[in-house]
Amino acid sequence: MYLSAEARMAAIDFDVELRRAGAHATGGWRRVLFLAQRHVLGAAGLVIMTLFVLTAMFADFIARYDPLSVDAAHALARPSWAHWMGTDSFGRDVFSRIIHGARISLAVGLGSTALGGSIGVIVGLTSGYLSGWVDLVFQRVSDVLQALPLLVLALVMTAALGPSLPNVILAIAIPLIPTVARVTRANTLALREQPFVEAAKSIGMSEVRIALRHVLPNTLAPLIVLATAQLGSTILTEASLSFLGLGIPEPYPSWGRMLSESAAEYVRTAPWLVIFPGIAISLAVFGANLFGDALRDILDPRQRG
Repeated sequence: MYLSAEARMAAIDFDVELRRAGAHATGGWRRVLFLAQRHVLGAAGLVIMTLFVLTAMFADFIARYDPLSVDAAHALARPSWAHWMGTDSFGRDVFSRIIHGARISLAVGLGSTALGGSIGVIVGLTSGYLSGWVDLVFQRVSDVLQALPLLVLALVMTAALGPSLPNVILAIAIPLIPTVARVTRANTLALREQPFVEAAKSIGMSEVRIALRHVLPNTLAPLIVLATAQLGSTILTEASLSFLGLGIPEPYPSWGRMLSESAAEYVRTAPWLVIFPGIAISLAVFGANLFGDALRDILDPRQRG
């Protein structure tokens, strides 16, 4: 028997699980605490992502220097109290550039995930609900797009569009569309035969309203999990594009470009130029993946013991 996403979510009885864990009180915070204790790595990922978002939001207050300010007199300065993570070959403060680089990574990650997800949902809903030749055309286009890896297709797109923040977001978003569309389509195909959809049709509700009001809400759970998984991939892809010189252009701070500028020439003489941007990229991707895995376990009843 097929269960909709709402039914699967309802099957997670937090109160029963709390009693099993020995908790006698109920409430939102109790549930959050229980889930954090049960999914420690997911909680750690959420903390990392929260810090990442707060850093991006308050970068102007956290950074000690202007990330674009050049100071040739202090070029390649080692980490010290004045410059916590040292300076680069232009005398720019590495800590300040990493802090402001979080904004770019967050903008690209959220922007491309939201754009690709929105288009993918529209394509998947249309394909699954209408079926027929519309479904056939969309599926063949998806096959073509999925034939190439995310990074390769993003490289082709950025090379054609040129390096800029909007172009990078668009280039990374397009390869995400087929995956989101297929997940949405699969859920739509199962849901359109459900009794509540037939009931909506019988009272004269339009096809568009049925799709948006009844089908789409029941596909949100897997889409949320997919979005968190794609967030880490988009951050890593942006760093890879910038590392290859096709991402965010100078002088704007990008973690990938910071690595690209330093990896070959200064990896031995000024290792902090490679270590700190690498740690920032790793933490952001690691946090997104940990949180995504935990969210999948929570929303998927098959993962619960």
